[in-house]
Amino acid sequence: MSMPSKRILVIEDELHIAEGIRLNLQLQGYEVQVAESGTAGLAAWKQWEPDLVVLDIMLPGIDGISVLKSIRLEDERLPVLILSAKSSAEDRVKGLALGVDDYLSKPFNLDEFLLRVERLLKRDSWMKEESDVVTPTIPDLYVFGNNKIDFSNALAICKGEDISLTEQEVRLLRLFIANRGKALSRGDILELAWGFSKSLSTRTVDNFVVRFRKYFEEDPKSPVYFKSRRSVGYVFDYEE
Repeated sequence: MSMPSKRILVIEDELHIAEGIRLNLQLQGYEVQVAESGTAGLAAWKQWEPDLVVLDIMLPGIDGISVLKSIRLEDERLPVLILSAKSSAEDRVKGLALGVDDYLSKPFNLDEFLLRVERLLKRDSWMKEESDVVTPTIPDLYVFGNNKIDFSNALAICKGEDISLTEQEVRLLRLFIANRGKALSRGDILELAWGFSKSLSTRTVDNFVVRFRKYFEEDPKSPVYFKSRRSVGYVFDYEE
């Protein structure tokens, strides 16, 4: 018995790009639906329940970032691949911070696009099948120092306040905790936490660590938990 084809929602207002994507994804055996605006995209996402969303940033009506925010309010796991003419590090960081899973700049190579789609769908399937063993030693409520991380509700409880965590932050925190005391390179973090290539040159990891220090450290400029390792990367550790 054959497995049902994966559903991919393409939210793209440039019709020649959207139709090219649709055709090539269909040739790979995927079921594809195209939405030409953010409003139509959100409606299709709710009604059709796709397995992956390919999302443009510059859209009429509701822009892509707003679409992403709306999706993440209800679904933290759905893979989202952004296609954008904006390729600056700042734009990539913004997308990552909001919970995007991958980011491809226009114009893009078709073979690379198809490989990224395949990777995201495989990773999502694996996570669904193996979700109970991804980080088996990490409890839902993790405590270190005066800080708590409520993984079941994606909350950081520190300095007398609750901070909502994005899926990207949750993944990175799980990676740090699972490797407590071990220095991780930026490349390791990009690949293991988010599935990006080790060769990707980005300051994204640094920005996330800066944010964690603001959350969890009494003095972010003299971190106790999230420390830098010169010429290596970062290490998460603490004394009991």
